[in-house]
Amino acid sequence: MKYVDEFRDPARVRRVAEALDRAVTRPWTVMEVCGGQTHAIARYGLDALFPRGLSLVHGPGCPVCVTPLEVIEAARAIALTPDVILCAYGDMLRVPGARGDLLEARSRGADVRVVLSPLDAVRLAQASPDRRVVFFGVGFETTAPATAMAAELARRLDLGNFSLLAAHVRVPPAMELLLASPSCRVQGFLAAGHVCAVAGTGEYPAIAARFGAPIVVTGFEPLDILQGLWMLVRQLEEGRAEVENQYARSVPDEGNPVAREMVARVFEPADRPFRGLGVVPAGGLRIRDAYARWDAERRFSLRLAPLDEPGRCRAAEVLQGLLEPTACPEFGRGCTPDRPLGAPMVSTEGACAAYFRYRRARRAPGEELP
Repeated sequence: MKYVDEFRDPARVRRVAEALDRAVTRPWTVMEVCGGQTHAIARYGLDALFPRGLSLVHGPGCPVCVTPLEVIEAARAIALTPDVILCAYGDMLRVPGARGDLLEARSRGADVRVVLSPLDAVRLAQASPDRRVVFFGVGFETTAPATAMAAELARRLDLGNFSLLAAHVRVPPAMELLLASPSCRVQGFLAAGHVCAVAGTGEYPAIAARFGAPIVVTGFEPLDILQGLWMLVRQLEEGRAEVENQYARSVPDEGNPVAREMVARVFEPADRPFRGLGVVPAGGLRIRDAYARWDAERRFSLRLAPLDEPGRCRAAEVLQGLLEPTACPEFGRGCTPDRPLGAPMVSTEGACAAYFRYRRARRAPGEELP
């Protein structure tokens, strides 16, 4: 605990917050990309320490939240197919699709199981030769290596009853899309430390230079986030647009070469729709032809036609940093973690879930929702 406590020490946090306050001399709007950082900010009430003039908006850094409706529907269709076992991370079971979620499919008889790793799904396929086992793989660069390893292991084992519904997405192309949007008001980014720990920082300098937007790779503890903001504001105030690494204790510039090689062996970049953002050029990972035998999209002949979000759900604006969750008319009323309209209210990294959990807890008794 000593290591963790060091990055939550109130005296150190206060000193960095005071330095951040002194650094801000004009209004700035920056975005934290990662949903884990969003939850840390809400959990520790860090926004109460932000200086006047500094606005922090939340980005599409929750992989569960950006998985599009059509992919959820594809997973439901596979799950409802006879003799199929669909394996997924627990976050995915309650993400609403167009017609229901995976829990609803389970209530209709689908064999849907929660796993902690795609390798658990591989072992299940080995133990169930009379069943078709599909792993529903989602996540950014952080979870893609394990999914790639599952495909490689299935190839080595010649495991014909295993396949992957791969919906992995990439962070840098999403950042580029946001910065290129006419409605963008983001002037700099806190980049997700765990993504960079795997993928490295090599794609970020070109983005920072092209858009004049500084990027600071940041961790997840209170001190990490405040230090990252201080570094970001200092660049903005000085007119610089560079890539800096606050999270150097965990993130080498080259990332994890072994994980990167595994991902490159199994996947290739491809255009991918993000829930709330539309199609992001090179924003996803597609299974290479060499591993087509283990591609559920091909095995089940899926046709993923785009589907529209429910009219009342404004998750798209939340995911683009254009709307604070509490500004949505449905927040806490028509949309709650028990009855979500959109994915950001479901996921443990969703901005709406963070605001519901932590901001409600800080409300005075009897105080109305905003």
